[in-house]
Amino acid sequence: MRQFFVIPIVAAILLLVDYYVFQAVKVTFQDKTAETRKLIYGIYWAINAITLLGFAAASVLSYETINQTAKRFILIWTSVFYFSKLFIVLFLILDDLIRAFQWIYSKFSPPNPEITEVQDIKRSEFLMKSSLVVASVPIAVASFGILSGAHDYRVRQVKIKLPNLPSEFHGLKIGQLSDIHSGSFYNKTAVKGGVEMLIAQKPDLVFFTGDLVNNEASEMKNYTEVFGKITAPLGVYSVLGNHDYGDYIYWESVEAKAKNLQNLMLVQKQMGWNLLMNENKILEQKGEKIAIMGIENWSASNRFPKYGKLSQAHKGTEDSAVKLLLSHDPSHWRAEVLAKYPDIDLMMAGHTHGMQFGIDIGDFRWSPAQYIYPEWADLYQQNKQYLYVNRGFGYLGFPGRIGILPEITVFELLKG
Repeated sequence: MRQFFVIPIVAAILLLVDYYVFQAVKVTFQDKTAETRKLIYGIYWAINAITLLGFAAASVLSYETINQTAKRFILIWTSVFYFSKLFIVLFLILDDLIRAFQWIYSKFSPPNPEITEVQDIKRSEFLMKSSLVVASVPIAVASFGILSGAHDYRVRQVKIKLPNLPSEFHGLKIGQLSDIHSGSFYNKTAVKGGVEMLIAQKPDLVFFTGDLVNNEASEMKNYTEVFGKITAPLGVYSVLGNHDYGDYIYWESVEAKAKNLQNLMLVQKQMGWNLLMNENKILEQKGEKIAIMGIENWSASNRFPKYGKLSQAHKGTEDSAVKLLLSHDPSHWRAEVLAKYPDIDLMMAGHTHGMQFGIDIGDFRWSPAQYIYPEWADLYQQNKQYLYVNRGFGYLGFPGRIGILPEITVFELLKG
């Protein structure tokens, strides 16, 4: 009920922003004919009206009433649209301050013939045009991130030398996906293409490191067949991420939430995936053993759950020459793995998405994610232990990626 009071207030504030920005539009197009100005002004207010009405509808209507993908796009468009307008507002404020200073100066100083009304208009026109150009950049970048970056999958080849790797497993090829977030997808054809890219690598093993859905198992309804095509000679293994438990939405009962998790586990079974719930799987070839451990979500941050029990998953792996760990949150590596389990050779994680924004060119990587997670993308090493953080296959919130592209990782384990 609260939203019916909040939304009109937010809409009124946004409408005031629209009116303020309209001043820049008027100055920018003041030299056009009356007919042209009328057309431009009409388009401006029509876009504003459609955006505000869409925002109100998406905020009030439930997911049962409005398509989930449509709702997400509307809210994201509204955010990007008004974020861009903030740049115009800043230019307008600057222009108003200049005008105020000129007015005050004129009141307390003799008239200066060099400062004329025409010059003042030209200066304002420059600021207004500059503001419109600057404001168009966020919209253009966001649009590119949605249309191009969301499904611009990249296969990353990673070779890791492990001194204790048995000769029978030398050259073992492992594919990794993470953070699918199937509830966010809007282009099934593109997603199929990404899956086919992984299959084409012909991995011996495939690992999935959590967040299959955003919240509900039903999000996989149209994608179970797509991801079910992922197979490997030595199996497909998976773990749960923080989003897989349904912790971020309201449930009618505890039983309903538990049922959702059971359904999600069933989906993975239907796809032929081996979901590891604080347990391990020993792979053996000609008497040589390596262990695959998988735990439920465990985070060093209090914002995310600590369902994982590594001690339980580790039990029974003592005779394995190499131990591989699937754990969704990379903060687990520094907080527990390095501190207590020096025999875990490689941990594979995801979770960060690289915040779906940043710079990732060659060996240079930057993202706001690095200010939250010391290990946020790619390969890390401390002594003889490794961590790899996958950038994620899907997306959450913003339906795209800017600079940090979706990833399919292919590892080759080498003895050395």
